[in-house]
Amino acid sequence: MSRQTNVLNCDHGRRRGTLVESLLTDVFQGRLQPGQHLVTQDLADRFGVSHTPIREALISLSGMGIVDLLPNRGAVVRRVTARDVREVCQVRRALECEAARTACGRIDPADLHALAADLKRLTTAVTRSGSRVIAKAQEMDSRLHDLIASSCGNTFLGHELNRLKILFRAFRDVAWEHDGARHDFHRLAEEGREHLAIVEALLAGNRVEAARAMSHHIRSGMKYWSRALPEATVETNGKMKRIGIKHHPRLKTR
Repeated sequence: MSRQTNVLNCDHGRRRGTLVESLLTDVFQGRLQPGQHLVTQDLADRFGVSHTPIREALISLSGMGIVDLLPNRGAVVRRVTARDVREVCQVRRALECEAARTACGRIDPADLHALAADLKRLTTAVTRSGSRVIAKAQEMDSRLHDLIASSCGNTFLGHELNRLKILFRAFRDVAWEHDGARHDFHRLAEEGREHLAIVEALLAGNRVEAARAMSHHIRSGMKYWSRALPEATVETNGKMKRIGIKHHPRLKTR
């Protein structure tokens, strides 16, 4: 079933989320270019929905810094740079480390033991057939972070993590697609071990170690998110040239 079909078949809240996911993926994969105007009618026709969920999705994207809403000009796609990725990861690290710290002792140990067992199986499976476990890795990643967010004991923090997780997971999915296209599954196994370290700290009730493991996990993933950004277009000697982001003079990662 296509994502466009899913948009039609889900409720209002989920419809908006699906629209945001689709548009984020288009931006991160370069199908929507920086400076491009997003016309509400065109998007409504594409997804087969009314203008209302389109406008709501564009407002959400504006709140994430992905589009600019300009008076009398509608929504315009922003260029997503390596600096943007770093800043997103800084915010994510602050939120998720606090959530991991306060979730200690609040999560059912049975859930954590089950998650640990699944992560160990996943890490082993990556070494045998990485390309077939990406979907499972996505599910494990979402499962862990959702469990922490829902157990942090802070309603506002949980809400913010839930609001921003569409952005985080769009970066994640594009990065894994980028690596999968190159048959490079190193990150899958690495991330599985990072997730396991977080779960083990939660099981031990060690708040400091849970936050430290989460911080390492997010810092480690930042470089993979950056390198999966679309290539940039720059002018060289009067000619336009597409170059990888790591070579772009203004978009270098640290």
